[in-house]
Amino acid sequence: MILIDTNVLVFLFLRGERTEEARALFAADNDWRSDSFLLVEFSNVLSTYVRSRDLKIEQATDLLEAAEKLMQTRLLNIPHAEALETANEFLVSAYDGRFLVLARRLNRRLVTEDAKLRRGAPELTQSIREALRDLVR
Repeated sequence: MILIDTNVLVFLFLRGERTEEARALFAADNDWRSDSFLLVEFSNVLSTYVRSRDLKIEQATDLLEAAEKLMQTRLLNIPHAEALETANEFLVSAYDGRFLVLARRLNRRLVTEDAKLRRGAPELTQSIREALRDLVR
């Protein structure tokens, strides 16, 4: 099981500098989990791509549907107060606090390309590259 941040899902579905690594991670272990807020953040990324004309709305809708299908039974709900407390503990956003709560609950490191989040909670996070290395061991 892999616990992912939104940016990992973005790299899986939208070409970027970490797309090949995200695809390799998914190929190595496709049991991805996350907080339910993941799809809200993913929708926001897609909306940004549509506004910047990098995607058409139909493409964005298709990508959102594919992400929903992939993650539909793999999303967990974190209590807002717990996310807030965790965000305060690590000095990160409440959004990121949600993912860190899950990392603790699932006893898994959150896979994220958010360097600030990794610096703020290094014991609970890792990069895609680090996750791939751990799977090979």
